[in-house]
Amino acid sequence: MSRISDIRQVTNNRFLNFYELDAEDNGGHPFKYYMASREKSIDRLKCSTGKLNPNGVIIYSVYGEKRDRVVLVRQYRFPLNDYVYEFPAGLVEEGEDYHEAGKRELYEETGLTLHPIETPEGFTRPFFNSCGMSDEANATLFGYAEGKITTEHLEATENLEIVLADRQEARRILKEEKVAIMCAYMLMHFIASPEGEPFYFLEKV
Repeated sequence: MSRISDIRQVTNNRFLNFYELDAEDNGGHPFKYYMASREKSIDRLKCSTGKLNPNGVIIYSVYGEKRDRVVLVRQYRFPLNDYVYEFPAGLVEEGEDYHEAGKRELYEETGLTLHPIETPEGFTRPFFNSCGMSDEANATLFGYAEGKITTEHLEATENLEIVLADRQEARRILKEEKVAIMCAYMLMHFIASPEGEPFYFLEKV
């Protein structure tokens, strides 16, 4: 049975850290495993606590009187040295509820106000992103966005444009653009949903 015998923290950064694990494979043979985490110390890693706390939150919101446009950001990402389509998202601050974090992040990135909808139990809770390399987990909020779009609240390190995509544009983005996988799956739901019912898939699960 695979197991971890020791963990060493390699970096001490604000937003992301690197850890080296002493691990054993199914045959009891030792090897090194490496992971990244949003957590700032070993005792807060999910492999240490066993808890599923959200590191961040993703906001899937629709805009307009007809509820026919989904709010996206086209954001520059340093690991790609390119722009990628994503949902507005951000980190949950220490002691912050992820529902409030989602509202804050949508406003900071787009200037829009989020009106969350109620969802079936378990649909907004944290899920893992890429658990082969990180213990990062994100929650998801669903809702309607309103207000005036602006980027005046962005941090200096954030380079993005706000995109209000209808179903036709969503199809084009999926065919032609670089897209975060969480965004891609949700765009597929958005495209398949009936006109005026962008959260139809939540009601039918």
